[in-house]
Amino acid sequence: MDSPVLFPVAIGLCVAALVLLVVFVLKPRNGSIPLERRRLDAKPDDSAVGRVSHSAVQFVDTAIGRSGGPFNREVLYRAGVRQAPADFTVMVAMGTVLLGIAGSFLVNVIIGILLAIATPFAAKLVLAFKTDKRRAKFDAQLTDTIQMLIGGLRVGHSIMRSLEATAQEAQAPTSEELSRIVNEVRIGKDPRQAVEDCADRMDSDDFRWIGQAIQINREVGGDLAEVLEQVAGTIRERSEIKAHVKALSAEGKMSAYILMALPVGVALLLTIMNPHYMSVFVQHPLGIAMLVASAVLFVIGGFWMSRTVKIKF
Repeated sequence: MDSPVLFPVAIGLCVAALVLLVVFVLKPRNGSIPLERRRLDAKPDDSAVGRVSHSAVQFVDTAIGRSGGPFNREVLYRAGVRQAPADFTVMVAMGTVLLGIAGSFLVNVIIGILLAIATPFAAKLVLAFKTDKRRAKFDAQLTDTIQMLIGGLRVGHSIMRSLEATAQEAQAPTSEELSRIVNEVRIGKDPRQAVEDCADRMDSDDFRWIGQAIQINREVGGDLAEVLEQVAGTIRERSEIKAHVKALSAEGKMSAYILMALPVGVALLLTIMNPHYMSVFVQHPLGIAMLVASAVLFVIGGFWMSRTVKIKF
């Protein structure tokens, strides 16, 4: 705590706090629609914290514009995050500042800066993980989805009515995606394009086959239920092959998890047993450089092992 760098850092944080106080808390309110008008059961938050958060979100929303920045609306939607881009960006920014301050005061300034830099990338990784998980769940529900579509077609419903009924009966994320297809078609979007966009969002070749079957049926006619039945059989066979491959690659994945967790576990154990022995990695410049290089190599090795055990169909 006697480092000469901490004093100017503390002064800078105090100045930043004053700027935030003047810009966000004391800033006059604009003419946006009040929350109580948009949500009838919501109560307005007139506290200082509520005013700060509301002003910060409005400021970030104005700054990022329609693009949404790195955490745009489409990225959040694919990950299943029900937040506006401005809200999520403010949350990541707050986490960045808090982790940077905590790392600076608990360890040193360099570690705090590294934590602050790593926070947005960690948020991106979390969103990518949630997106992959959501897509995997969509694929797992696809067989049941086709069966519900076939049932709707065989009782005389149109394809759009069958999609709507399936959206009402299915679970998320299938219900969300099918509802989006139905709503997009209702406002004038081409059904084929709506299905293709859904297949792209979910990165699902199987669902793309369903869209192609629907489009072919619209052009040449025929029994769409029978075609979808054959598509469902093909998808079931592909699912069986995927499950078999996952079972064979499970050993490699477990080895990758153990190899990734081993250095972290050893470092934590040594820190608990002998903190002075590990302090050189966060206090000495050479130790910090070694720690950064280890983290980079750790990420590269993890990515390499994940590509090795991941089979693309």
